[in-house]
Amino acid sequence: MAAEPLNEPLNEPLIELRDVNKHYGKLHVLKDVNLTVGRGEVVVVIGPSGSGKSTLCRTINRLEPVESGTITLDGQPLPEEGRDLARLRAEVGMVFQSFNLFAHRTVLANVSLAQVKVRKRGKEEADRRSRELLERVGLLAHAEKYPAQLSGGQQQRVAIARALAMDPKALLFDEPTSALDPEMINEVLEVMRQLAREGRTMVVVTHEMGFARYAANRVVFMADGRIVEDRTPEEFFTAPESERAKDFLSKILKH
Repeated sequence: MAAEPLNEPLNEPLIELRDVNKHYGKLHVLKDVNLTVGRGEVVVVIGPSGSGKSTLCRTINRLEPVESGTITLDGQPLPEEGRDLARLRAEVGMVFQSFNLFAHRTVLANVSLAQVKVRKRGKEEADRRSRELLERVGLLAHAEKYPAQLSGGQQQRVAIARALAMDPKALLFDEPTSALDPEMINEVLEVMRQLAREGRTMVVVTHEMGFARYAANRVVFMADGRIVEDRTPEEFFTAPESERAKDFLSKILKH
């Protein structure tokens, strides 16, 4: 069965990074990075460990400040701090490797909390929206449970519902399946594939090459803090241009 065609991305840029540099002490982790993500585009970032992928992802909602360069979301530069930064984070949903759910709150409360606090929705409206999204990720029956009562794959699907609940302009995924047991990975990727088919703007850092190949509009390959290739999945996987990418693919595609 052929993969469903993805929405053709619009060229209007939603996220733009220009000449971005980031250091941790003496370690130069992002080196003059330039990246544009169009509205409705799915960009998958891959590369060896330590190449700067997660740092790149975390700069887009300013979880990591940068030393130089500019980052804009929907034409606006990222705010430094305070209320404007909280508003920005509501516009950019983030799904982490480690779920980051509140252990002492129910699944429903986890999904509703930021809607009430940041979006200023009433509790009833927030809970109604949360239930819709939990149903969508296949977890409505678990709404009153606590995170510890769920599997890792279920917790990550709650985290995706929580990100969606804010109606963000873009979704960032920082290795969302790397903490999961193998049998749980696909249930999370299936939710992400569905979001991609709906035309959501997504930046996904992942080791899942199948997702990169079949759900992305573009694959960005990073090595040593730089973007080495930025191409369609078909071009990248069948004819990588750089030696670095050829070497990387030869190692991972053998398994």
